[in-house]
Amino acid sequence: MVDNREDDGPSSAPSVSATDGRVERLARMSVAALDECLGYKFQVLDDGFVRLIDYMGSDSAVVQAARVSYGAGTKRIQDDRALIRYLMRHLHTTPFEMCEIKLHVRAPMDTWRQWIRHRTANVNEYSTRYSIAIDAAQRTRPGEWREQSQENRQGSASKISVELGKKLSADERELQDKARAVYEERIAAGIAREQARKDLPLSTYTEAYWKIDLHNLLNFLNLRMHSHAQQEIRSYATIIGEKIVAKWVPTVWEAFVDYRKDALQLSSIETKIIAALASGDQEMAQDIASRYGLLNRKSDGTLQGNRERGELEAKLVMLGLTPFWKERV
Repeated sequence: MVDNREDDGPSSAPSVSATDGRVERLARMSVAALDECLGYKFQVLDDGFVRLIDYMGSDSAVVQAARVSYGAGTKRIQDDRALIRYLMRHLHTTPFEMCEIKLHVRAPMDTWRQWIRHRTANVNEYSTRYSIAIDAAQRTRPGEWREQSQENRQGSASKISVELGKKLSADERELQDKARAVYEERIAAGIAREQARKDLPLSTYTEAYWKIDLHNLLNFLNLRMHSHAQQEIRSYATIIGEKIVAKWVPTVWEAFVDYRKDALQLSSIETKIIAALASGDQEMAQDIASRYGLLNRKSDGTLQGNRERGELEAKLVMLGLTPFWKERV
């Protein structure tokens, strides 16, 4: 005999209502300044954008997560700002992972290639296997073309002349229009989308939903807002940092700028050299720099190229100290 009665689960399962005294009602953390940004598209480049879809947590969530380690009754030890700054200063990362944010972004495919290298996010990207490729490509204005840097193989330097830029921009438009026309011809001919797309330029825009926790987002921003980052992705990172994160977690943002973004990191060698220079002992500073290979010379007596020394020189200038070896022969 078959019992056709529906199984309502174990009869001993407790029934809990919203008014039950055993239920602790928790209000969802919200940030009024960020709520105003929900759904708003911040324009980036010529046709890109960053749009806030949702978020979880706030400055208070970071503090809450940190204090749960100590148990009840410890809130008076220090105020929230001091605690957040302590966590940032001493690289206590877990409390920042309690906050998450979800963004909808549109970026050129070459920029997205750099973006997606940050593998600590949850991503769902627009698929050109299922859908027609977005009919937009990032275009460079005549005054925005940059020369290749001679010091940094992966970076750019000053901008080229507008006259040359006009020709490059015209050639770019012609190439992009032709590539799009070929793509659409293939689609019209019934060619599979996954194959028709193969000659689209990297300037073609793509879109994605990108969800990431605050700790890993700050890592992203620390790299991509840096002056050495490519200008295009730096534009996106700056919008995310200054227009979204700064409103979402203002105390965390302040600590991040102080201790990471605008901070100066020194190696033990650099610390020794700077201490010697600050005390006026240039001879000791030179001895330390020589000992660690920063002042190796060519046969003609000139200094060999050394990236580590170049980075130290920049730090010395920031500190108001003279990189004295630049003058020596």
